[in-house]
Amino acid sequence: MKGRLILEDGTIFVGKVFGYVEDSVGEVVFNTSMTGYQEILTDPSYYGQIVAITYPLVGNYGINLEDKESESVKVSGFIVREKSDLPSNFRCEMDLDTYLKQSKVIGLEGIDTRALTKILRNKGTMRGIITTEHSKLRDIQSRLDAYDNTQAVRIVGRKKIEHIPGIGKKVAIMDFGVKENIIRNFKKRSCDITIFPAETTADEILNTNPDLIFLSNGPGDPADLQDIVDNVKNMIGKKPIVGICLGHQILGIALGGKTGKLKFGHRGGNHPVKDFEENKIFITSQNHGYYVKKIPENVTITQVNLNDNTVEGMRHNTLPIYSVQYHPEACPGPNDSEYVFDKFMELAE
Repeated sequence: MKGRLILEDGTIFVGKVFGYVEDSVGEVVFNTSMTGYQEILTDPSYYGQIVAITYPLVGNYGINLEDKESESVKVSGFIVREKSDLPSNFRCEMDLDTYLKQSKVIGLEGIDTRALTKILRNKGTMRGIITTEHSKLRDIQSRLDAYDNTQAVRIVGRKKIEHIPGIGKKVAIMDFGVKENIIRNFKKRSCDITIFPAETTADEILNTNPDLIFLSNGPGDPADLQDIVDNVKNMIGKKPIVGICLGHQILGIALGGKTGKLKFGHRGGNHPVKDFEENKIFITSQNHGYYVKKIPENVTITQVNLNDNTVEGMRHNTLPIYSVQYHPEACPGPNDSEYVFDKFMELAE
């Protein structure tokens, strides 16, 4: 069946739909990873977004049910140049088309993903719709205008407290859309983990007497989360606090800084980051559209992105607070920067 991607600037791409055939609206972004499409599909940080993969062939090793980064597909739509209908891998349990059908998410294949990526790089990310209908453009525009992702964190995070016992340090995770591999990394370090819903109050978390408070990754604009920022403010100086991605941005605001939106974001597994503390350059996995643009007082920049010099890491000068913008847990991407979790644990000491 023919389908169209229509961007808010009026650009139209025509291809073939696959997966679950139902129109979907979202923010259209691109990811440059060469593998890891299953982890991308299930990453809660992509909630509300239509993701285009720049690598031309997607789905060649199929889908397995072990490597998910959350319980379900979180993207609003998935765009590929060509999908594989005959996956081959000893762990393969189903193909990409079947997985999207089961997950009720639409896919679009056969469009010029290089042209789409160039448009997004030149004009910035924008809203779009994957549709099989031939609606009038003004009707399409009204559907795009109705798009709202401000509640994304509250939708993707846990609704109840979850405890994962361990013999090590007590880690309290604020779940804004935490990836499973972040939890795996804390498990690997024998941590006693308690995962809290995003809107849990500071008192509830502090009453569990954690050794470390972790602010997770997640979708959307940190400026929409003022109530969560206020909660974090109430914990500053009382316990060690660390964060990744959205958690890093929330910490930046809570400490008195400001965030901004990147033109087309950082999404892929090949972003070079300089760590000044280690005096090394690491290739990192990234997935974010916002960044800390105004650094808070009494905070030192520990890492920067070598592509555009945006802040990739912060450490407070006097308090046990440390955060990174990229994803040290990878999935997908290189695990060069997994050492960051050991830095987290040092603060827990």
